[in-house]
Amino acid sequence: MTNAATLTEITPPVIEFCGLDFTYNKDLVLENASVTIQAGDFVAIVGPNGGGKTTMLKLLLGLLKPNRGTIRLLGKPPEQSRTSVGYTPQHIQVDMQFPISVFDTVLMGRMRGGQRFQWRYSQADKQAAKDSLEIMRLSDKMKLPFRSLSGGQRQRVLIARAICGDPKILMLDEPTNNIDPQAEKILYDILRELNKRLTILLVSHDLGIVSNVVKSVICVNRTVAVHPTSELNGAMIRELYGTDVRFVRHDHRCSDHGRQDLLSEIR
Repeated sequence: MTNAATLTEITPPVIEFCGLDFTYNKDLVLENASVTIQAGDFVAIVGPNGGGKTTMLKLLLGLLKPNRGTIRLLGKPPEQSRTSVGYTPQHIQVDMQFPISVFDTVLMGRMRGGQRFQWRYSQADKQAAKDSLEIMRLSDKMKLPFRSLSGGQRQRVLIARAICGDPKILMLDEPTNNIDPQAEKILYDILRELNKRLTILLVSHDLGIVSNVVKSVICVNRTVAVHPTSELNGAMIRELYGTDVRFVRHDHRCSDHGRQDLLSEIR
C-alpha cells in the first residue's frame, strides 16, 4: 500500500514555474521567481501592495506572458490547462441592476470559451450548479437575485461559479476584501473542506490567516520565497514588508470559542 507521503513524492507538481522574470512598463515586478506547488496544497500568496501577488496569478492563468522563464500548470503551458482552473479575481465588474439570479450566476461557470452565445445547459450543468451552491452553503439562496445578497454571500456565489466547472485548482485573489469577520470565518471553513479535493492558491493581505488556515506561504516582493506556515516569524515579515507591521497569529491549539490572538509587534 502506498501512503500519502509517498504519493506526494511521486505525483508531478500541479504548478511549477522556474526563473520567472516579468516587467510592467519597464519596471521589474518579478525577478527570477521559482516555485513548485504539489497537489492538495493550500497556499497563501502574501506581500506588500505592488509586490507582484496578482501578477503571479495572471501569469499562472496565461493572462500575462513572462519576459523570461517557464510556467507549467498541470504539466502543460497555462493556455492549455486554463479550463482546469477555477478563478475568482479581486475586482469583478457587476451591473447590480441586471436581473440575474444566484443560480444563473453560478451556472455561468459551466460555459466554455467560444460557445457561450450558443450554449444550452444540460441537466448535468444544472446539477453541478446546485452542488456548488450546496458546498458554499447557499442552497437556500439560489432563486434570489444576486444583487440582494450581502457582500460575503456574493463572494461565495462567485466561488461557487468558479468550482462549478469541476476544476483541479482554485485560485482566489483577495476573497475576503470588504466582508465582515463572521462571513470571513464561514468562507475559510468552506475552503478547508474544498482543500480536501482541490489545490488552492489564495492571495491575501491578511497575515492573520496564514497560521491557522493554509499549509504554506509564498512571500512575494519582486523576489519569491516559499515557507511552511510554521516557519513564519517576525524577521521574515519585516524583510518581506520592509516596514514595521503588526502580525496577528491565531493559535490553532485554541478552540473557536476560547481562541486567543497572539500579537507580536515587529519594532
